[in-house]
Amino acid sequence: MAANTFSGNGSFPFWREPLDAQQIPHLSTSITIFPDLCKGCGYCVEFCPAQVLATSDRLNAKGYHPPEVVKPEACTGCQFCMRVCPEYAIIVEKKLEVPT
Repeated sequence: MAANTFSGNGSFPFWREPLDAQQIPHLSTSITIFPDLCKGCGYCVEFCPAQVLATSDRLNAKGYHPPEVVKPEACTGCQFCMRVCPEYAIIVEKKLEVPT
């Protein structure tokens, strides 16, 4: 990452915080998992580039271990987990929060 870019997660890799830091919009994500749709393939857990998901210990109605969100703050909003899920059991919503 270049030294003068905003990381998007609220942290600044600058040598100082920019004067307009409170005015810079940031991306927040919401991850919704439908456990009863999951068949436990683990693609979402395996291919998440930020390791946001992990296999849970609980069982769903089908007897599989669905994923659970373990690091929501690390989610980049890439939606790869949503795209790789063959059962469409994950929804990732991105929201750009603009400070007022």
